[in-house]
Amino acid sequence: MNVLMVLTSHDRLGDTGEKTGFWLEEFAAPYYVLLDAGADITLASPKGGQPPLDPKSDAKEAQTPATERFKSDPDAQRTLAATTPLADIRAEDYDAVFFPGGHGPMWDLAESPDARRLVEAFAANDRPIGAVCHAPAVFRRTLAANGEPLVSGRRVTGFTNSEEDGVGLSQVVPFLLEDMLKANGALYEKGADQQPYVVRDGALVTGQNPASSEPAARELLKLLKA
Repeated sequence: MNVLMVLTSHDRLGDTGEKTGFWLEEFAAPYYVLLDAGADITLASPKGGQPPLDPKSDAKEAQTPATERFKSDPDAQRTLAATTPLADIRAEDYDAVFFPGGHGPMWDLAESPDARRLVEAFAANDRPIGAVCHAPAVFRRTLAANGEPLVSGRRVTGFTNSEEDGVGLSQVVPFLLEDMLKANGALYEKGADQQPYVVRDGALVTGQNPASSEPAARELLKLLKA
């Protein structure tokens, strides 16, 4: 199993002067779910190299067994520090792709031609695509073979408007993820705020928030093993 994980390269939280990036739990939990299942994992990001970590995801209250494991895993740290530039990635080399969230993807992956190319190639070949929390932003511009938005008519989830309100960033993000998915014709679903909620529609797996990252990865793994 060759799995591609794509992280954000964006580190500025709008005009707030604060930092953002990827959310540690949303990377670490899926990484270890897949690694422990024997997957060969390639990490990529739009700019390559070390992706920026959202400092809030490194706070004490945000730690989980997966993040603690990562912090004591020098091999994983070295791998993360040397992500491949997204432009150098070929979709045909991988069996599945997973996008961890954090607010960063709202700015770069949502608009990245390379991310769009990869997602559309995976979808065209019915290969598993996973995205958690804010990472479904990558579906903002992606199209299906019929020219419609990729998520049109498909069941998906992602960070909710109420969750964005809860973290006080509804006026900071470039768009609201829930609203974008609905505008693209998605059959948007959600659970309770900050509780695990995962949706699978065919080979498309989406998770609502950080708590959904591990169960989303397990759904992706089921598809890989099927």
